[in-house]
Amino acid sequence: MAERLSVVRSRGYDVKMARLTGKVAVVTGAASGIGKATVDLFRSEGATVLGADVSQGADLTTDAGDEAQVKALVDQAVATHGGIDIFFANAGISGGLTTIRDQTADDWAEILRINLIGPFLAIKYAAPEIARRGGGSIVCTASVAGIRSGAGGAAYSASKAGVINLVQTAAQQLAGSGVRVNAICPGLIETGMTKDIYDLARATGREDRLGDLNPLRRGGQPIEIANAALFLASDESSYVNGAAIVVDGGLASSHPTTRKFELRML
Repeated sequence: MAERLSVVRSRGYDVKMARLTGKVAVVTGAASGIGKATVDLFRSEGATVLGADVSQGADLTTDAGDEAQVKALVDQAVATHGGIDIFFANAGISGGLTTIRDQTADDWAEILRINLIGPFLAIKYAAPEIARRGGGSIVCTASVAGIRSGAGGAAYSASKAGVINLVQTAAQQLAGSGVRVNAICPGLIETGMTKDIYDLARATGREDRLGDLNPLRRGGQPIEIANAALFLASDESSYVNGAAIVVDGGLASSHPTTRKFELRML
């Protein structure tokens, strides 16, 4: 770790080594959005990355909620690259904003299968391989919707709350293994999952209202979540474990309030 974090002198300039040099990473949901941004960023930081998705555009076609396919993904990474150091369990689906009254048990089962069972499978199969390499990092995509209501449908929100608890539980059960497990909780990010929201806002001239509820007054971009994933994947976060890092422009910092009664600093 010290070698990878060292700063060396070269022709009078300080040059920091790529943060993931020599690491092998697996990323699910890798064909677009946050996953694709993370694959590109990890590679730029020196990692060998195997990207997986059910959609075209990734290295491998994998259903992140299917146990046999997740096991096969891990096995292929080990067979091809000698092991795994990082697993980013990012694949997920929204399920839309249908109310509890209108959702079915099948709707819930599918959302939970991808969003919650998927990260469980990633931890189950990747953790032993990461431990064999001397330790590393598992990162799971949760959401601010998993913290409190108002940021997603009921099934989606419940699945993401489950992810937050899952990483806490897994971090404890993997104590002493050197495997860290953390979650990222994105706010509104412009991805394929939120395309309908962005399209509607632009079509109705309300694009400036996107992200209006957070203090930064804007939505986020996939690279901003990828940067958080890079931190959690790298040795720079070596003392971060069982955490859920919120990346939402400040949305989750407050309960709903009427802005005209807020105290402002500026």
